[in-house]
Amino acid sequence: MSSPEIASLSWGHMKVKGCSSSYKDCKVWPGGSRTWDWRETGTDHYPGVQPADLEEVLKKGIDLLVIGRGMSEALQVPSNTLDFVKQKGVEVRVLQTEKAVAEYNKLAGQGAKVGGVFHSTC
Repeated sequence: MSSPEIASLSWGHMKVKGCSSSYKDCKVWPGGSRTWDWRETGTDHYPGVQPADLEEVLKKGIDLLVIGRGMSEALQVPSNTLDFVKQKGVEVRVLQTEKAVAEYNKLAGQGAKVGGVFHSTC
């Protein structure tokens, strides 16, 4: 299964190719996507992305994870979260969201087993 392309990104709005719904924040992986609801794990801009936010995507057999920190990079990614990803044997790249989506789409287009979590505001 291939990772779905992110078809569009604008402030507060993301569309994933092949998915009828749109997202504010989203998780993507080979063969699927869903909304990234911060309330599920108590995530906020600070301290930021929690290991629990990433577990679902990491279980999908990815080799690389791209994290989008928001348009103004307000979303933090603590070092313990990065360590958690690396301990799973997955490479991680943390970027401003527009750059993160471009990187994710490039890797997905090359057939990489890539997943992502993207924040589309702040």
